[in-house]
Amino acid sequence: MRVKCVLCDKVDKIDDHILLAKRLRNRPIHTYMCEVCHDRIATRTNERKELGTLPTEHTNEKESDWV
Repeated sequence: MRVKCVLCDKVDKIDDHILLAKRLRNRPIHTYMCEVCHDRIATRTNERKELGTLPTEHTNEKESDWV
């Protein structure tokens, strides 16, 4: 199966029988990202976590008076 990276437009060939290929065929929301782009994003995300500049998840749940 031929796939194209969403970030760098590099065309790769993956095996038709792996789980990623099945996800890409059956669910159009899933996108392919090459290993180079995936590793680059992972390292930058980890750097941001270490620096503390990565925004944390916000929860809108307020404590209830009901007991």
